[in-house]
Amino acid sequence: MKTLLSPVEARIIGCLLEKQVTTPDQYPMSLNGVVTACNQKSNREPVMTLGETGVQDALDLLTKKHLITSFSGSGQRVVKYEHRFCNSEFGQLRFSAAELALVTTLLLRGPQTPGELRTRSTRLHEFTDMAELEQTLENLAAREDGPFVVRLAREPGKRESRYMHLFSGEVDEAALPASSGASESGD
Repeated sequence: MKTLLSPVEARIIGCLLEKQVTTPDQYPMSLNGVVTACNQKSNREPVMTLGETGVQDALDLLTKKHLITSFSGSGQRVVKYEHRFCNSEFGQLRFSAAELALVTTLLLRGPQTPGELRTRSTRLHEFTDMAELEQTLENLAAREDGPFVVRLAREPGKRESRYMHLFSGEVDEAALPASSGASESGD
């Protein structure tokens, strides 16, 4: 990765990617919409409490990095934001729908097991089975223009290893919170 994202920038990109797919009528998003999406209590780990100023500062930095764009057309009262992170006319990254679902989920939720990813990415992409999901993770980890994800060491007492995105740089596994274990029952 050439451009590294802060945790707030990663959350914003993840929110824009998610909302583009799940609520296209609300996309591009206003500052208020981005703040609300970033602070959402469901489908986010960790839950954040970001203010408008902090989000606006991060949006400005992402604009300077050419990862998002802002516009306010004639008749619009508020500035709207859309990503240029991937699969856009100006972005260099290209992801399949399956890859995009996994990247988005990892940006929003942090380290996840394949089982957690399958359950939590359903609104973005329906994986036919675990083999497809695991192959997609392997592809993201082995891409020449990447890698974009890394497989973490398996935690003691857990059945599956977790995966993490690399858009914020190399992962310091010692600094990561332990998984909740909620999905280790096979969901």
